[in-house]
Amino acid sequence: MDFTLKADSPNQQIHLPILEEKKVALFIKREDLIHPFVSGNKFRKLKYNLAEAKKLKKKSILTFGGAYSNHIAATAVAGKLAGLKTFGVIRGDELGTNLAETLKENATLREAHENGMKFNFVSREIYRQKNSFGFTEKMKNKWGDFYLIPEGGTNGLAVEGCQEILTEEDADFNYICSSVGTGGTIAGIIKSKGKRQKVIGFPSLKGGFLSEEIRKYTINNKNWSLQKDYHFGGYAKYNDELIRFINWFSEETNIQLDPIYTGKMLFGILDLIEKDTFPDGTKILAIHTGGLQGIDGINKKLEKKGEQIIKQI
Repeated sequence: MDFTLKADSPNQQIHLPILEEKKVALFIKREDLIHPFVSGNKFRKLKYNLAEAKKLKKKSILTFGGAYSNHIAATAVAGKLAGLKTFGVIRGDELGTNLAETLKENATLREAHENGMKFNFVSREIYRQKNSFGFTEKMKNKWGDFYLIPEGGTNGLAVEGCQEILTEEDADFNYICSSVGTGGTIAGIIKSKGKRQKVIGFPSLKGGFLSEEIRKYTINNKNWSLQKDYHFGGYAKYNDELIRFINWFSEETNIQLDPIYTGKMLFGILDLIEKDTFPDGTKILAIHTGGLQGIDGINKKLEKKGEQIIKQI
């Protein structure tokens, strides 16, 4: 996989009765098709960070994430493809007690491990100190010098990569919609959108801090907003209603969504359409940011509870 290339992804129109009724055109940009693991916004965020690591002659990358982090799996795969060693600081020291059992149960960490990532499992208390100078020095003493990528992958270079999501062909959309985790993806979209286009973000977690994070990268950029009513309880939180929606959507469109990001975004978009938020003739482009590899882990949790699982296409 050549990370130096510009990856354009197709726009797929969605056909549902509610869209015809409300006279709204909805398209999904299939960023999930870029790569099975380094897909969507992960490819965009890592592209220029990998280039910078190479430029600085770094031999390895260190990053952070939880047990089911798309970013962890994507960084491991991308690092291997780019010829770089990868180290992952993982939240949850209990996961390191029996690594073999953890890898057996956790598809995300198993994929990262199989692609060469070395793990450092830490307690949640220590994980909160991950951005401190002392923690970074401790990791350097353990693993040597490395190129550091923050949790979720968001930094200036990640935003630069996400500016390449939109193309000239997307200029006629009225609204661009994106799920929001750390804010890097939507920041890149805001910076590259047309003057008359509006961007709507759908945060996957609770809290009002995201607006300030996004403004760090989008100074003087307007025409964007966050819809904060579709997080389903917070990051990695979901309920039966969301799972049923994801399964219904895949049956109707043959497009797989995940319950952390894209499922919440599409649920929110269709709810807003049903509530007549958009005028007749509106064209909406929703960005599919990938993240599908985490479904296996979530399904295992749902199975243990005896609840409905996500049907995978």
